[in-house]
Amino acid sequence: MHSLFNLENVFFKPQNQTILNNINLSINSGDFITISGPSGSGKSTLLKVLASMITPTSGKLLYKNKEIDKENITDYRKEVSYFFQQPTLFGDTVMDNLIFPFDIRRQEFDKSRVTKLLETFKLNESYLNKKIIDLSGGEKQRVAFVRNLIFEPDVLLLDEVTSALDDENKNIIQQFILNELKGKTILWVTHDSNEFSLGTRQITIIDGKLEEK
Repeated sequence: MHSLFNLENVFFKPQNQTILNNINLSINSGDFITISGPSGSGKSTLLKVLASMITPTSGKLLYKNKEIDKENITDYRKEVSYFFQQPTLFGDTVMDNLIFPFDIRRQEFDKSRVTKLLETFKLNESYLNKKIIDLSGGEKQRVAFVRNLIFEPDVLLLDEVTSALDDENKNIIQQFILNELKGKTILWVTHDSNEFSLGTRQITIIDGKLEEK
């Protein structure tokens, strides 16, 4: 097992407000890390730093022993995927979102793979033609999940991905993560104590400071 990410003395301090406070963390390939803490403690910010969506104010972030800002961002996002708590769907239909991962890779749309994934999350083939504005919050969350999993990334950064789901669909997502994504590197922010207990490494963030059990 080798170190995939190294965060060294990472701070994030916009407008003199300290959101991440001297974070030091080594993440190995295959780690399954759950993250909890009060609202506003820095959990989502940590994931966004790892996703290269925001840049630390100071400190060093390495991915595969290379500084993250030296990475080709398109290639990086194919390997490291951030799952938003509030999913952002674009275009008019579900199809617009699920064809996108194929388009950026210049590959032909694989309808059978997409349909199988949709069905895994209790969405049938008819959803491909559904308009985004007609979807519930839980349906949007599941469509976004499918979009990110069509080409499975190496690293999944999950930001409360079950928050808008009922118990049945929450359980489907949980079981998929545990069984189908085994061996992937996963960081999962959750307020759910049952989900938190699933991590083989468990981290709490309070006032921007990290504690590992």
